[in-house]
Amino acid sequence: YRFLELRHPVLQRSLMSRSRAMQLVRNYFAEQRFFEVETPILTKSTPEGARDYLVPSRMSPGMFYALPQSPQLFKQLLMISGYDRYMQIARCFRDEDLRGNRQPEFTQIDLELSFTRPEEIYGLVEGLMVRLFDELLEVEVPVPFQRMSFQDAMDQYGSDAPDTRFDLKLIDISDIARECGLRVFSEVVVKGGMVKAIKVPGGSDLSRKALDDLTEYAAIYGAKGMAWIKRNPEGWQSPIAKFFSEEHKVALEERTSMDVGDLVLFCADQPKVVHDTLGNLRREIARQRGLIPENEFRFVWVTDFPLFEYSEAERRYVSSHHPFTMPNLEDMEQYGAENLGRIRSRAYDITLNGVEIGGGSIRIHRREIQDRVFRMLKISEEEIESKFGFLMNALSYGAPPHGGIALGFDR
Repeated sequence: YRFLELRHPVLQRSLMSRSRAMQLVRNYFAEQRFFEVETPILTKSTPEGARDYLVPSRMSPGMFYALPQSPQLFKQLLMISGYDRYMQIARCFRDEDLRGNRQPEFTQIDLELSFTRPEEIYGLVEGLMVRLFDELLEVEVPVPFQRMSFQDAMDQYGSDAPDTRFDLKLIDISDIARECGLRVFSEVVVKGGMVKAIKVPGGSDLSRKALDDLTEYAAIYGAKGMAWIKRNPEGWQSPIAKFFSEEHKVALEERTSMDVGDLVLFCADQPKVVHDTLGNLRREIARQRGLIPENEFRFVWVTDFPLFEYSEAERRYVSSHHPFTMPNLEDMEQYGAENLGRIRSRAYDITLNGVEIGGGSIRIHRREIQDRVFRMLKISEEEIESKFGFLMNALSYGAPPHGGIALGFDR
């Protein structure tokens, strides 16, 4: 009975606003000298990070088309063809599990520019957001947006989509933990892990049950437990207080800026678990304690993503975004194939209130760099030719430096 539900004024307003937003997007990019090109829907499979939807071919029995996960390679070919400012409101298809920000088919605002640099793309997207927020919501969005490296986002917020509307930043106390008497802390650091903390101002009013509930919440993200300290007027209240010398207590209070009445929460594990746990825990605590301001919009550009990430499932390095992202060439020369995890990319995401709403990068425009990245990913010569031969051939004819971004329209 969706047809009845769609009669509701709220849903009608949403669809009308969406239509208006689409008109604004097209008009904005037309003013910026972009032209819209529709790319094919029935195409071949390309690596985009999810499974493809397949369509059997009537003309070639046993063969299948793939529905596009994005127009990535098509828009790069357009740049090579000399069409230097491409835009499309594109339908994309990804066969993946449903989540709040994942749908099997979705619409994205797709851009690509030749002879560009990240700053130009940032300015174009910021201008679009100013226009949309002004004309749809009558909200003034300040520009330029905050910029933050991937490493800083993970270090301080435990997430590559940081919500900066509230504080509760992660604090690294690994050096103090290594020297304290709590073996759970010190042994994790010795084994290459880390210990981080979150200070909750005024959090000493939380009951033991509330702390137990937060511990259970932390376990969802892989934490084996969660230590805590309350600073009361008479001193520390905590099951782990006895493992800290007076010197270590002073150091911890200074590092976390812990005042009387505050609560400090700890997670000790490998970096991924620590960041996943505390990154989600800070949001949950902010929600529970009403620390998130209403009707406030905080955009952040997150930059310098790793080019590769290690996949435990595949037991090898895979592309963090896609294999067509330009590496930081200095990193590639310094670390090479021996230390793939330290090579940064020229990729960037735009986030709003802790949600990624778009991502892009400067692309590889030189055949020899693209070939080197494929080989770092352990892609064989035969696979390169069968999957990407058309791209390698196009690059050999000369390609302009180019880059772009895709924004999730409904996000």
